[in-house]
Amino acid sequence: MAQITITLPDGAQRSYEAGITGGEVAADISKSLGKAALACTINGEFRDLSRPIEADADLAIHTIKDEAQALELIRHDAAHIMARAVQEIWPDVKVTIGPVIANGWYYDFDREEPFTPDDLAQIEKRMRDIIAARDPVRTEVWSRADAIAHYEAADEPFKVALVNRIPEGEDIRMYWHGDWQDLCRGPHLVHTGQVPADAFKLTRVSGAYWEGDAKNKQLQRIYGVAFRNRQELKDYLHMVEEAEKRDHRRLAKEMDLFHLQEEAPGMVFWHPNGWTVYRALEDYMRRRQIEDGYREIRTPQVVDRKLWEASGHWDKYRENMFITEIDEEHANEKRTNALKPMNCPCHVQVYNQGLKSYRDLPLRLAEFGSCHRYEASGAMHGLMRVRGFVQDDAHIFCTQEQIEAECAKFIQLLSRVYKDLGFDSFKIMFSTRPEKRIGTDAEWDITEGALEAAIKSIGMDYEVDPGEGAFYGPKLDFKLTDAIGREWQCGTFQVDSQLPDRLEAEYVGEDGEKHRPFMLHRAVLGSFERFLGILIENYAGKLPFWLAPRQVVVASIVSDADEYVTEVVENLRAQGIRAEADTRNEKINYKVREHSLGKVPVILAIGRQEVENKTVSMRRLGEKQSSVLPTGEVVAALKGEATPPDLV
Repeated sequence: MAQITITLPDGAQRSYEAGITGGEVAADISKSLGKAALACTINGEFRDLSRPIEADADLAIHTIKDEAQALELIRHDAAHIMARAVQEIWPDVKVTIGPVIANGWYYDFDREEPFTPDDLAQIEKRMRDIIAARDPVRTEVWSRADAIAHYEAADEPFKVALVNRIPEGEDIRMYWHGDWQDLCRGPHLVHTGQVPADAFKLTRVSGAYWEGDAKNKQLQRIYGVAFRNRQELKDYLHMVEEAEKRDHRRLAKEMDLFHLQEEAPGMVFWHPNGWTVYRALEDYMRRRQIEDGYREIRTPQVVDRKLWEASGHWDKYRENMFITEIDEEHANEKRTNALKPMNCPCHVQVYNQGLKSYRDLPLRLAEFGSCHRYEASGAMHGLMRVRGFVQDDAHIFCTQEQIEAECAKFIQLLSRVYKDLGFDSFKIMFSTRPEKRIGTDAEWDITEGALEAAIKSIGMDYEVDPGEGAFYGPKLDFKLTDAIGREWQCGTFQVDSQLPDRLEAEYVGEDGEKHRPFMLHRAVLGSFERFLGILIENYAGKLPFWLAPRQVVVASIVSDADEYVTEVVENLRAQGIRAEADTRNEKINYKVREHSLGKVPVILAIGRQEVENKTVSMRRLGEKQSSVLPTGEVVAALKGEATPPDLV
C-alpha cells in the first residue's frame, strides 16, 4: 500500500497508508481528539471524517471549538434529523431541500395538512429521540440512474427532480442518518448524537413554492435554529426577543415617525417627527463632511440611458433600475431615462467640468443623493430595505499616491461619526482581488497595499476577506455592532480606476501630460433610511437627546399652570430645544404614560407650586422618580444636551 504524508495545521507531518480517513488520523493523534472530532478539511475542502485520503494532503481536524465549521455541521445535520422526524411521524410527507441559513436551517415539505405549533413540539421531541439514539451517519456515491430509481421507488418526486439537476460529472452523494436517507453534498457529522439536544429549537412555519416559482406547487417550510450549546441558544433567543421589542416599524408607530403604503411600495412617507430626526442626522453629517474637506453637490435624479450605457450600469444593473420613457418634443422618437440607482456617474460629470490639475487633487465631492433601486416585494423590510433611499455618498478623485492618506482620513471620519452616534465597536473587512478582475497584479498590489497601510497607520484591527473585492479594485467594508450584538454593514470605501476611464475623467499631471484619476467611492452611513432604522433599534426608540424628534414636553398638572407652561416652552425653544406644551384637561399620569410611550426624553410637569416657585418637576424617560428643579437650571442643562456632539 502506498504511503502518503499528512501535514497538520501546526506544520507537523505524519506518514500513513493511502486510504486512511480523517477520523482515523484524529484517533491516531490522540484518543480524545478522535472522540471530539466532527469533520475535517482536506486540502481546503470541508469533508466528512469517513472520506478516505488517497494522496499527500494538508489536514485540519474540526471539533466543537471550531465555531464556523461546528455550527455548519450541527445545523446541516439538524435539518436532516428534522426531515427524518417528520417522515417518521407522517410517512406520507414528501421531502425536498433543507439548506443551512443564518443561525439555523429550513426544510421544505409537501404535506396537504398545515403544520401547527403542536406539530412543531412533536417534531422537536422526535428529533431529540433520534439524537439520543446516536445513529451512525454514512455516505455513498451513486450513479444517476441508481439514485433516480431509488427515489422513484420511494415515491419522492422532488428528489428525482433534484438528481436530474445535478451537473454531469458531479458526485451524487447519498447520506444515511440511521436508516433514513437523503441526497446531499455533505459533509455531515459522525453520528446523530453529535447534535446538541438542548441547543436547537423549531421556530416557525411558512409557505414556499417549489424552486421559488409561484407557478409550482406550494410547500410548507419549517425553520429551526441551532447552536453549539444551551447557553448560545439562550443568548440567541434573548436577542430575538430584544429585537422584536426594538423593531423599528413598531417603534415608528409609537413615535409617529413614518409609514409605508401600497401606493408607493418601498418608498417612505416621513412624518414630522421622523423628518426631524432625519434632518438632524443630515445636518450633523453635512457639518462633519465640510469639516473634513468635502464640497457638497447635487445631481439629477433622472438621467438619460446614454450615461448609464457609458458607465456600464445599463448592462450590469438594468433589471434593478426604474426606467422612464417620454416622447421627445419635435422628434419622432422616445427618450429613455432612468432614475439613478447610484450617484457615481453623475459625480464624474461634475468632475469633468473644467480642466483639472494635479494641484486640484484630492477633490472630495459629497452628495446626499436620492437613489432608486428595484427590490423584489418579498425582500423589502421597513426602513432596512427600500426602493427609494438617500445615501451619504461621496467620491474622492485623487492620484495613486494619495489613496493611502485619503483612506486613513476617511476611517478617522467614520470612527468619529460612529462614536458620536453611539457605536463604539465596529469591524473593518478588507476585501482583496477577485478571480475575475481588471488591471495587472502590480496595480492590485499597489492599491491593496495602500488600503492595508492606511488601516495600519491609524492602529486599527481588520479582517481579510479574500477574493471579495470589486472587479475594478479592493474595498473596505465597515460593520458596526449594535446594543444587542447584531452586526450591520454600513460604511464602505472602494478604489476604482475603471469608471474614470470609461467616463474619460482626467487631470494634468506635474509632467504636463493628461492622466486618469483614481475614484474612491465612500459612504459612512450608507442609506439614511437603513441607518435610521438601525439607530432606532439600537436605542430601542430612546434616541440621544440631540437626535430625539420631541425632546421635551411641558405638561400642566392644573389649568392654572397653563400660562407658565407656555412661558417655559418659549424659553426652551429660544435655546434651540424642541419643546411642546401639553395643557389638555387630562390627569398628569395619563400625560406621562402617553409621552413616555412616544419616547419623549424629558417631561416637565408644572402645578401651582411650580408656578409659585419658578420650578419644574422633571422626569426623564425610563426613570420612575421626578426631581423638582429651578426652571433656569433645567433650561441651561437641556441646552447642553441638545447640542450635537460635533458642536460641543
